[in-house]
Amino acid sequence: MRSHSYDDILGRPRKKKVPEVPAERGLVVEEPASGFCGALVRLEHGNAVLEDRHGNQRVFPLAPAAFLLEGRPVTLVPARKPARAARTTSASGSVRVEGLRARVARDSRIWVEGKHDAELVERVWGHDLRVEGVVVEPLDGVDVLADRIAEFGTGPGRRLGVLVDHLVPGSKESRLVAAVTDPQVLVTGHPYVDIWQAVKPAAVGIRAWPEVPRGVDWKRGICDALGWGEPYEGWQRVLAGVSSFRDLETPLIGAVERLIDFVTDPAG
Repeated sequence: MRSHSYDDILGRPRKKKVPEVPAERGLVVEEPASGFCGALVRLEHGNAVLEDRHGNQRVFPLAPAAFLLEGRPVTLVPARKPARAARTTSASGSVRVEGLRARVARDSRIWVEGKHDAELVERVWGHDLRVEGVVVEPLDGVDVLADRIAEFGTGPGRRLGVLVDHLVPGSKESRLVAAVTDPQVLVTGHPYVDIWQAVKPAAVGIRAWPEVPRGVDWKRGICDALGWGEPYEGWQRVLAGVSSFRDLETPLIGAVERLIDFVTDPAG
């Protein structure tokens, strides 16, 4: 005798399974309880962040059948990442050296203003720097630049490349840089207030970097405007959004490439 489920005996229809849909960025869905309709910006901490056509963002839990897609209930699930082919180029776009053993560090160095700058440079140019044996060190501000150069002691084969934030005419940074005349030191930089701003907004899921009023700490102002919490949490978002040089603004790319060329020049 064929067995029946309890639902079969009572003649109840079986519930249709709600389809699962990969949560691809840009997918337009509606949250029925609120009526909010928008494109998926990202997934974070078990939630979906939607943005409507006016740029307003809302956060909703990733619950079963929590959204409507073309009027039908769906369950959003994290999209599977395609398997990556073997990478032949590094994050900076240079030819990747397989089986690399880091070269013994050169006497020459690249200095950057702070910890975030160092981490971002490592993120994109780390492979190249290990191939060339170049060490990147944070300065903790350019106010100490002249003293640090004197302590370092430059010379043939002992060069310094220095990356400076907000290097624009009339800035404090430009005046400090103008005072450096040592031919074994190259100071260059980018025009952005902070290294965060040298990351393309799209890479971190925003349309543009917010304006921060004068007198307000820039990182704090950015995190407050975007709801990113503390600056260390904001930096984690920014760094996670960078996978290659394509996520960075051109002035920063050019500045770092110049410094690497300078400190690795065999004629230096």
